[in-house]
Amino acid sequence: MVLRRIDMPSVGSGIPSHSLWHNAATMIEEPWPELPYDAWKDTYATLHMWTQIVGKIALALAPPLNHCWAVALHVTSRGIATRPLPHTGRFFTLEFDFIAHRLLIRASDGAERALRLEPRTVADFYHELMTVLREMALGVKIWSVPVEIPAPIRFEEDTLHASYDPLFANRFWRIVARLAEILTEARCGFVGKCSPAHFFWGSFDLALSRFSGRSCPPPSGPAFARDAYSHEVISHGFWPGSGPLLEPALYAYAVPAPPGLKDAKVRPEAAYFHRELAEFILPYAAVRNLKSPESEIREFVNSTYEQSAILANWDRAALERPPLTLAQRRAPA
Repeated sequence: MVLRRIDMPSVGSGIPSHSLWHNAATMIEEPWPELPYDAWKDTYATLHMWTQIVGKIALALAPPLNHCWAVALHVTSRGIATRPLPHTGRFFTLEFDFIAHRLLIRASDGAERALRLEPRTVADFYHELMTVLREMALGVKIWSVPVEIPAPIRFEEDTLHASYDPLFANRFWRIVARLAEILTEARCGFVGKCSPAHFFWGSFDLALSRFSGRSCPPPSGPAFARDAYSHEVISHGFWPGSGPLLEPALYAYAVPAPPGLKDAKVRPEAAYFHRELAEFILPYAAVRNLKSPESEIREFVNSTYEQSAILANWDRAALERPPLTLAQRRAPA
């Protein structure tokens, strides 16, 4: 979880002229597709609000798992989704499907409905979703004010954000899905407490966090921030950008930040410490066209974790194990 306020760009509506409702063939052409901030910022702003609506439904129903883990969204084979949410003896999930471009509502009794993901206002999306949930006997009340953004507009009143470009929505999910896999692989040798690679709808970022096991003074601020940073943590993730960084990037930070971290040498060469954000940044555009973006991203994750853990004096002997060899991985179960 990255606790940063996101500046919402001014937006229009409709699908940009360059966008097409694409098929499966076009979706797999580029393993690391281009995601220029200016080209998709309107869709980003609208989708951020839609995910906040879904996230707040999870917040209203999910058990209060530590560090807000129960309300984070998870990467699926088609998009991002909630965990199963309990509701009067039933369970249901909400999934953003970025292939067919719909929000799927599936209940444990077999009931299923879908909302189209298309250019529409946040208010329209909110009203339709709440109506459908009531019709499915899954009604829920939420606090309808967005969080972690300046000048929030209540969902039921937001007619400003109304864009949806399926091309860029799909690209964003594909990037997130590939990075979730890399982040999960990177922490396989870590046996201490660790989150899954999951998606936080407040800050609209993918995140994976490793913990030392030691508590630390929680920061001032809202309850979710105090819960998120009640213990020492090193986090990595991906954020599409806003405010002081108008480009998509991978990030890494430690809380509390140990002395000397901002001057630590990390890899690859394109990585740097962003003074305003107080975290390491690896611009997505700097690695996506290289021969092996995966190797560059792993270098970033591993080097920033190692530098943070060393400077913070984590008990790495207790928290880590040697990675499995190729022969061990291929050994029959």
